[in-house]
Amino acid sequence: MTQPFEIDLHSEFLRADLFLAMGQPTEAARILERVVEAEPANEAALELLARAYFGSAQLARSEGVLTRLVALAPANGWARRALARTLERQSRAADAAVHHRVADALGAA
Repeated sequence: MTQPFEIDLHSEFLRADLFLAMGQPTEAARILERVVEAEPANEAALELLARAYFGSAQLARSEGVLTRLVALAPANGWARRALARTLERQSRAADAAVHHRVADALGAA
């Protein structure tokens, strides 16, 4: 009898991080989608997935993940700044301004 395959989330996260570092954001996103599906409140996985989507110009997906991340961690300055930049790349400067102001107030770079 075979055992069902169980994903090792930490190893998959590290593998996705490596793909992102190697300039392969689409492959990183593919891996991270499964990690986030298994751990939907994992802020590190959401952040990395947002970076992968942003890096592969999947801006609507990046916006969705960053919106989730901001909802989970409203004081995450990095997520606020990243959401603002994602909105700017979609020509939504007015929406981005709000998140830039919050990021500035939080001292985000």
